[in-house]
Amino acid sequence: MFDLFSFIPRAVMQGIPLLYGATGEIVTEKSGNLNLGIPGVMYVGGICGVIASFLYEHSFADPALMNPVLGILIPLLACLGGSLIMGLIYCFLTVTLRANQNVTGLAMTTFGVGFGNFFGGSLMKLTGADVPSISLSATSKLFRAQLPFAGSMGPIGQVFFSYGFLAYLAIAIALGAAYVLNRTRVGLQLRAVGEDPATADAAGINITRYKYVATCLGCMIAGLGGLYYVMDYANGVWSNDAFGDRGWLAIALVIFTVWRPKLAIPASILFGGLYILYLFIPTGELLAFKEIYKMLPYVVTIVVLILTSTRHKRENQPPESLGMPYFREER
Repeated sequence: MFDLFSFIPRAVMQGIPLLYGATGEIVTEKSGNLNLGIPGVMYVGGICGVIASFLYEHSFADPALMNPVLGILIPLLACLGGSLIMGLIYCFLTVTLRANQNVTGLAMTTFGVGFGNFFGGSLMKLTGADVPSISLSATSKLFRAQLPFAGSMGPIGQVFFSYGFLAYLAIAIALGAAYVLNRTRVGLQLRAVGEDPATADAAGINITRYKYVATCLGCMIAGLGGLYYVMDYANGVWSNDAFGDRGWLAIALVIFTVWRPKLAIPASILFGGLYILYLFIPTGELLAFKEIYKMLPYVVTIVVLILTSTRHKRENQPPESLGMPYFREER
């Protein structure tokens, strides 16, 4: 039997990294930058948090003696710092040096995955564990702490209140991004930069500053998705190449949600559910059906791309200058 009350929390937890990645990429693309390096940024954010928490947790003979506030802040700040550096590298190459955004993004993805696997493998050697993984159970326990009343509310508590604080933070960031983009002067100017940077520049808007800030902020948001996956979804266990293709699905979600952060919330849960649906639908001995169910997120992605390409409404289209470098001399 299909257990809905067990499926929904798992779908939400699976979808939160996608929500972080999609929200970060939406903010970035609204400035006209197409950052295909989001998968690499998520790897860097995750491994930076792992390195920081590993050093802090293993500085105690008994990890239970850790300061809970520092146990959360140290990996969180390390994750944001590593993701910020990735954003600055991307901006320097694409905004300052005007390098090709597609090539730069793909190179950053390759770099980020290699960076995560290299330092992850180095930490595994330090631990001397037989299993090729790093376990940070004490730190993970802090990140996965549920609301105190969740257990007493039955199925309602299980569906709505059984998550760590990073899950609620992802939803808050998505809603905050939607508000800023649509209801504030800063959001209006950012969208103007993404649509027509020459006109925005003529109006006195600092194009370089908006592109740098939006892209770096988007990378920091996406990096939190990597930290969430390790510390919350994976119970503090880092394994090389464990993220899979979640970063690419997050980029696909940007198109699926037509560049609207609020729509990314239900869409990420939907994709998260599709990602794990094969675990909840009984297939018996027909393993071929299970493999078909594993294909669902990618089939939906292809269908979404086809449907999006047929839309002709301007509000459903990407920013006009997306992926194009801005040359002020041509204004």
